[in-house]
Amino acid sequence: MTEPASGTAYESLPAPTADVTPDVIDGIALARLYGEPLFKLPEDLYIPPDALEVFLEAFEGPLDLLLYLIRKQNFNVLDIPMAALTAQYLAYIEQIRRSNLELAAEYLLMAAMLIEIKSRMLLPVKKAAAGEEAEDPRAELVRRLVEYERIKLAAAQLDELPRVGRDFVRAIVTIEQTMVRRLPTVAPADLQQAWVEVLRRARLYAHHQIAREQLSVREHMSLILKRLQGRQFVEFGDLFDAATLARGVPVVIVHFLALLELAREALIEITQAAPYAPIYVRLAYSTS
Repeated sequence: MTEPASGTAYESLPAPTADVTPDVIDGIALARLYGEPLFKLPEDLYIPPDALEVFLEAFEGPLDLLLYLIRKQNFNVLDIPMAALTAQYLAYIEQIRRSNLELAAEYLLMAAMLIEIKSRMLLPVKKAAAGEEAEDPRAELVRRLVEYERIKLAAAQLDELPRVGRDFVRAIVTIEQTMVRRLPTVAPADLQQAWVEVLRRARLYAHHQIAREQLSVREHMSLILKRLQGRQFVEFGDLFDAATLARGVPVVIVHFLALLELAREALIEITQAAPYAPIYVRLAYSTS
């Protein structure tokens, strides 16, 4: 393979572009156009009137500007020198009006209010009723300024509080959901307490059932008469034997009522030899 002659490959390449950047730049670039520094404004450059906008970042409204002027001059907010304050306010408004009249509309409204207050203070004070003070033309403005300052201080305090995304970020923790469920351990004391609670609930549902028993006074009268037959005296306590007592209090009561009924009908006699002596019962028609 034959090699090309020396310099043949380099003669076909295009010549490099000449560097037009000046070696020494006098002055500072005014701007950059398509990435290139611009040291001189074009003669046919046109800037529209609304290309430059003024934003009042230091003041949020007329009240904010008035409060700034009062605090800067150490004026008493309850005794505002309206002449000095109005002059400073109008000077500031004039700068805004030259740049953007629409932006200064709200400030011009406050300027009109200041001029009105200033003119009212120049007029003679109207006589008030007896015992009343004349109204100060600055009273409404002072009230609005004091209220605005309170709200501004409260907003600053709220802004100092920690805020999510600005002062701190919430931590996100992933919790493993596949956990073994642990059942609580039951002690004997827990079972005892549960059993006491069951008994307490059972007493709430307890019922007292009363069974009706047919008891006849006449039947017991016959039993007493049979027991007295063939006997001269029977002690009162012997009439209530173990069988009668075992049947319960209702039977004993009916047995006693039968005894009283026999005495009322004069079929038996109830006697006592001496006070506190035993009581005896016998048949009234007994001949023995």
